[in-house]
Amino acid sequence: MINRNLIRIRVVQLVYAWYQNTNRDLRNAEKELLFGLQKSYDLYYFLLLLMVELTDTYQNRIETKRNKFLPTEEDLHPNTHLIDNKFILQLRENKQFQKQLAERPMSWESNEAFIKSLLDEILSSETYKEYTAIASPSYEEDQEFWRKTFKQFIYVNEELDDILEDECIYWNDDVEIVQTFVMKTIKRFSPKNGDKQPLLPMFKDEEDKEYALKLLHNSILDEKEYRGLIEKHTEKWDFDRIAFMDLIIMQVALTEIFTFESIPTNVSLNEYIEIAKSYSTPKSGTFINGILDAIVQEIKKEKRIFKN
Repeated sequence: MINRNLIRIRVVQLVYAWYQNTNRDLRNAEKELLFGLQKSYDLYYFLLLLMVELTDTYQNRIETKRNKFLPTEEDLHPNTHLIDNKFILQLRENKQFQKQLAERPMSWESNEAFIKSLLDEILSSETYKEYTAIASPSYEEDQEFWRKTFKQFIYVNEELDDILEDECIYWNDDVEIVQTFVMKTIKRFSPKNGDKQPLLPMFKDEEDKEYALKLLHNSILDEKEYRGLIEKHTEKWDFDRIAFMDLIIMQVALTEIFTFESIPTNVSLNEYIEIAKSYSTPKSGTFINGILDAIVQEIKKEKRIFKN
């Protein structure tokens, strides 16, 4: 689940922090990297848990209304599609889901007001009305309801973003990417897998974990080589006045270009230009593109890299 885009962002942030810190310890930096990536993976489960929490809140609301002194007909015979939703029942019983929550406990308890407000918004929506109009929803219809609901009410939700930022400092940069993985997970669920439905692993494979550590390690240890190349190609600018974040992004980008032969150069360039657009100045993307492109042309001509 932790893709290379998330890894690149986290490494850029850590290399930036490395130069702000007087007590520099590479092992601590590597631990911090893995800890941050673990927190990104926790967010994936926290968002899966949100759907279960919304279901539980609805069930509690139904029970409260049924036990009123003078319950209405609607109170006594509510629509139970949400409670009986076969996708949520399967998610709740999922072995991997239960194991993760047991090992790394998490809860939405402190955000009760948000849960209730979000539930009200869902229950008053056309998506919910269309869902409850189905006499007896199939598994696919239950699944589709949550896919639509997540996309409509949870994905890019500003109030939710604020809550997640308060919950964990690492989540602010991860929310949108992790939410796309949750939607993919909903779509991948199949009733035939029962409680053994595979959820996304933290890393696709061991190679991605090694990529993360090597990218951080080499970005720091090979600083002189990459800074030298950058300084050589920024003669028209006052090197000391280049935005520090731009310098870090280029340093990490060059580390990837030199270190990982399997990653095409244009992929590396595009990814770090996008990072610059989000994490540095408005003109950084264009500036970094020009400098890195010039460096790449030179090192190709000198045959210091052998890839596309």
